[in-house]
Amino acid sequence: MVNRMNLEAYKGVFVFAQQVDGEVSGIAYELLGKAKDLAKDLNAEVTAVLLGYGVKGLADSLAEYGADKVIVVDDKELEVYRTEPYAHALASVINEYKPEIMLVGATAIGRDLGPRVSARVATGLTADCTVLEIGDFTDNMTKKTIPNQLLMTRPAFGGNTIATIACPYNRPQMATVRAGVMQKIDPIKGAKAEVIEYNPGFTPDNKYVEILDVVKSVADTVDIADAKILVSGGRGVGSEENFKLLQDLADVLGGTVSCSRAVVENGWLPVERQVGQTGKTVRPNVYFAIGISGAIQHVAGMEESDIIVAINKDETAPIFDVADYGLVGDLNKIVPQLTEMLKAELAEKN
Repeated sequence: MVNRMNLEAYKGVFVFAQQVDGEVSGIAYELLGKAKDLAKDLNAEVTAVLLGYGVKGLADSLAEYGADKVIVVDDKELEVYRTEPYAHALASVINEYKPEIMLVGATAIGRDLGPRVSARVATGLTADCTVLEIGDFTDNMTKKTIPNQLLMTRPAFGGNTIATIACPYNRPQMATVRAGVMQKIDPIKGAKAEVIEYNPGFTPDNKYVEILDVVKSVADTVDIADAKILVSGGRGVGSEENFKLLQDLADVLGGTVSCSRAVVENGWLPVERQVGQTGKTVRPNVYFAIGISGAIQHVAGMEESDIIVAINKDETAPIFDVADYGLVGDLNKIVPQLTEMLKAELAEKN
């Protein structure tokens, strides 16, 4: 294989700091937290790339969450997200500053932006990652082991297997990362980053979409990633109607109902409620796993919950291996009884 890139010229861990309407998206802070871990292993710096219009004032918040430097591309053409100017801006930053690693959130914006940028800078992109770490990569063709590579892990084949991918011969090593997977650091109050202003210049052409109007609406959806208590059901719940038992329990606790992939596939709950490798990664204070067997794809999305309570009629179900508390029995009897007991207990305290 002929390597045409001077890999030694690429240094540092860069994060696309997504902002919408002048507010930094939570995924940017999560990626900065992971970037600090990766940069520590590489003895490198963390740089946030901030694109927008009138957004320079957001640099301090990025510093508080781990950015050593903030590259600001501030231009009227970037006021509202559009594919072409944003792709041009981020690709230009990469070509100019040559990061070793480039992380992008796997949001609607990131999933549109990431592939286009990777194509422009002639590198690979691993999409929808759930694990990132620095390690050794062995080339199966040459049998050569290459140290200090970004190992990017993501679900594949519908979540039925897990793939770890490396990009040893091109830079930057690019990944889009799911929201809720990485943890942001506790903010360092008063932290300051070196702010670098950069503008590659913008020449609107027929690829620049003209936005005529922006219509905002409030969606009646629940973000399970933000819930403190999740009552999650699997195939074992038996039917869409039986999820009322879980909703009753969630209502008593002030929690939210979520589910496994099998439930979504059966049409019992929408995909926004799905936990796991092909759903969302969650970290609630309490996670009830009811009628969930505990397949690795589901466990990967909830194993970092503070307390896991499992209810399943099969005492050999893998979910009990990760549960802090387990109840073996018929959920149709256990859940209503648990709901009534908790309701009575809470009534006494109030």
